[in-house]
Amino acid sequence: MSITLFCARRIITMDPSLPEATHIAVQDGKVLAVGPLEELQDLGEYQLDDRFADKVILPGFVEGHSHALEGAMWQYLYLGYFPRQDPHGNTWSGVTSLAEMQQRLRQQADRLPAGEPLIAWGFDPVYFEGMRLDRQVLDQAVDNRPLVIFHASLHVMTVNSYMLEMAQLTQHAGIEGIMLDADGRPNGELQEMAAMHAVFEALGCNLFEEVSSLSALRAYGQVARRAGVTTITDLYNPLTEAGIAALREITAAPDYPVRLVPAMSALSWTAEQGIARLQDCQQQGNDKLHFGLVKLMTDGSIQGYTARMQWPGYHDGHSNGIWNAPPETLHQLVQDYHQAGLQLHIHTNGDQAVELMLNAIEDAQTLWPRPDHRHTLQHCQFISQAQLRRAARLGVCLNMFANHIYYWGDIHRRKTLGFARSRRLEPLASALRLNIPTAMHSDAPVTPLGPLFTAWCAAQRQTASGASLGLEERLNVTDALQMITLGAAYTLRLDHLVGSLEVGKFADMVVLDEDPLQIPAERLRDIRVHATVLGGQVHEND
Repeated sequence: MSITLFCARRIITMDPSLPEATHIAVQDGKVLAVGPLEELQDLGEYQLDDRFADKVILPGFVEGHSHALEGAMWQYLYLGYFPRQDPHGNTWSGVTSLAEMQQRLRQQADRLPAGEPLIAWGFDPVYFEGMRLDRQVLDQAVDNRPLVIFHASLHVMTVNSYMLEMAQLTQHAGIEGIMLDADGRPNGELQEMAAMHAVFEALGCNLFEEVSSLSALRAYGQVARRAGVTTITDLYNPLTEAGIAALREITAAPDYPVRLVPAMSALSWTAEQGIARLQDCQQQGNDKLHFGLVKLMTDGSIQGYTARMQWPGYHDGHSNGIWNAPPETLHQLVQDYHQAGLQLHIHTNGDQAVELMLNAIEDAQTLWPRPDHRHTLQHCQFISQAQLRRAARLGVCLNMFANHIYYWGDIHRRKTLGFARSRRLEPLASALRLNIPTAMHSDAPVTPLGPLFTAWCAAQRQTASGASLGLEERLNVTDALQMITLGAAYTLRLDHLVGSLEVGKFADMVVLDEDPLQIPAERLRDIRVHATVLGGQVHEND
């Protein structure tokens, strides 16, 4: 096969043996050589591609925690507080008042056929002081069809009275997470998966299974390409037969611009079934499709008050959050999947959830020692220094939700954690000091997919209001870039294939208009992604 030689103003490799270069040789979709031009003359004949001669090349970004729902949600109405860009590059304005939200709902209802459910997403109640979103607020907007609004965290939904009746939840069904009004009746707010499942059953569809759609996966790939991502997770996939078929079909397309790493939802299966399913899937991957991860959901979100917190709990006195399964069940699942030799990615937002999972991992390691398990705690929004030290000792990886600092930092200072504790959100620098393998992520569609924005959050630790939060936990730009490339690849057990530009790895690159190491850190989020390269194939942005 012929050799293509890409040149750039600067190539930042993430390879400590050769941190930067000017040329990279690609053959058969892999990196053949990296270095200055004069050192690559022994490769033989090559074709020089100089279209990026004035650009900066890095390893393609690796998004270690996001969801293919990012590609599915845009078929529904966006109600987020912040402006947001869809897969086609169109910008949707944010919704900043309940009255504005009600108006958008009425307008959308008028466009739909009679009786068709209206589904919306992205709403975040923490930004609306005073009135709580409940069925009465929704009934004022739409009362003649089912109405379902997913909150930004995806751990909570609010439905109107029509939907409550349709799901037979007008009387308290005894399910944890069905919130009640002063009269003891469901008020329309449903927290966590068990409560939301009744709505999915009534609608005849489960939103979280829409990741099996080819159109959703295609849109997901386009969002990733625009953000400079070449390897991306779907970190909550039911891995149904239809879902596996869709993943295989979309990744077999020559023009699909990303590598996909789905993680099987552990709570969708018994342990025995789940282990068998994942072991079977591992034989069905390809260069663009990598199976092997298990996703375990423990608690919810801090800003949604569904995370599990240790003493002193929530700053404003709110009651503690919700487990997605009994703690003993979660503990046992860790034992089962660990013993089977599989890798767990575990959702832990509150420090009580972190403690439960560290206990489970320690017990599993005691019974069945594995020197390189790479179990990864996801989010870790609130984790203590003692827990960090313990994670380091146990060989646990971390993937922190750095975007959270910007989007909810102000809320945590005022409401959920208070100022003293909010400075400890996402302690990335502490994890680095302890040599814990660490990545960081966007959790799209919870926040927009964009690794450069994530790196900016880690380097600046600035909230949406412009306040600084925990400056001692800031990262320098080099370390931030490492966490969205090689660091993330390590947590996915793909660091031998992606995450740095080294000989033998996939030729996956992101092409930037500016050099992130030469501009002020506060401008990281403004760098334009010019193109991505997947296995040597160029995908230029509009």
